[in-house]
Amino acid sequence: MTLIRLEHVTKVYHTGEVPVTALRGITLEIGKQAFVSFIGPSGSGKTTLLNLMGVLDKPTEGNLLINGVNISSLGRAEAATFRANTLGFVFQNFNLIPVLTVYENVEYPLLLVKHVPAEERRRRILTLLEKVGMVDQKDKYPNRISGGQKQRVAVARALVTNPQVVLADEPTANLDHATAFKVIGIMHEMQKEFGTTFIFSTHDAKIVGEAEILYTLEDGVLVNQETKNRN
Repeated sequence: MTLIRLEHVTKVYHTGEVPVTALRGITLEIGKQAFVSFIGPSGSGKTTLLNLMGVLDKPTEGNLLINGVNISSLGRAEAATFRANTLGFVFQNFNLIPVLTVYENVEYPLLLVKHVPAEERRRRILTLLEKVGMVDQKDKYPNRISGGQKQRVAVARALVTNPQVVLADEPTANLDHATAFKVIGIMHEMQKEFGTTFIFSTHDAKIVGEAEILYTLEDGVLVNQETKNRN
């Protein structure tokens, strides 16, 4: 079943006198519970595409539908609510809040956007911290845990609102080989258990090898799609 549909999506930026076209007529579909990676050289449009699917920007032309909602039709407040209820984000630099503990970092999205009772919040947070192997570190601050542990916390934080889609821009770039594979493994487990769709933008061969669907972008154009049988 289709979760995300792009129909002839073009994105043009006007940062100076000369317009820059970042995406050129992208058409594709991503289904539920997918594990997808976008690859391509710097400037190919990967991050722009993730920003559009993350409802952080809108197409210049074409339609982008997520769960049947055309994001171009959303106002600023509606877009923020949609992101909060539908999407999770995992960042290259973790983006944990240094003055909050591991537990509080995972709790933060629930406090911002969800009317979730305290006991339910606690259950969700502890369940996810257990899943990512960080429940014993829940009272530590980010400066007292490793990069791999920070990324595990970031995965838990991205999932705590029960999003349909998690978007990750170079999520393993700052991790060593073994730790990166552990984090990818955790994401696969979350994909299977919660039915979450994971979408990556990456240069990392580790993620490329684990992707079930691989899209290649060049100069804002989709030049290849590869579907792998991972059974």
